[in-house]
Formats: sequence, C-alpha cells, structure tokens
Amino acid sequence: MHALDVLGDPVRRRVLELIADGELSAGEIGAVIQREFGISQPAVSQHLRVLRESGFASVRAAGAKRLYAVDPAPLEAADAWFDPFRRFWQPHLDALGTELARGRRTKRKAGESAASAAASARADDDAPAATTTEPTET
Repeated sequence: MHALDVLGDPVRRRVLELIADGELSAGEIGAVIQREFGISQPAVSQHLRVLRESGFASVRAAGAKRLYAVDPAPLEAADAWFDPFRRFWQPHLDALGTELARGRRTKRKAGESAASAAASARADDDAPAATTTEPTET
C-alpha cells in the first residue's frame, strides 16, 4: 500500500496525530477515535492494523496493553514524494514567514518605543522642578 493511500484515510491520519506526541495504548486510541468518528472498536483495530502493517506505527506489549507509537520512516518517504511539488507552495510559505517576522519586529519596536517613552516620562516626573530666580536689584 502506498504511503498516501494510508494517509488518505482521515481515521488513520487522526491516529497518527494522537500517537505523534508519544505512545498510547490501543484502548486510549480507540476511545478517542470511537468518540470522534463514531466507529466500532473492531474498525479502530483494523485501522491500527493497517498502520502497523504499512510501517507507520510500531506496537509493543506492556503487560496486557499494546502501546502504539509513530514510526517516522514511512512519513519520510511520503515527504520525499512531495519534493517535486514543493515549488507550488514553498515560496508562499517563505513569504508568510517573512511577513510574520516583519510583524513581530514591528510589534517589538513599537513596544520598545512605548517603553522608552514611558521611562522618559517617569524620569521627567521624578526630576526636581526647575526653579528660576530672577536677579534682584539692590
């Protein structure tokens, strides 16, 4: 089965999202998938089997539990498949990154300017009042 066939199913993508942060038991995965997709426990087991057999997930026994984790190798293969197509979206993502950085820089400078103005105003408030003395004639 091609990597994109495996990833094309929303249930399997969700399972991978769940286990991307670390191992989860089949029961924990099943509870979330059954609640979100309304499918039976045997259907969840079937999806887990597809992920396991296609190499996207690894499983290990921990007592009576079966713990699932992501195996990154097939994801890397799927990522490589996208390489010829990155030219369609990568410039847009790069431009977005530039605009986000520009916005953060502008916000930071505005914050620094406001802080500087506030500090200057506090310094003016704390300074002793200037007194002027006019010369007196004697």
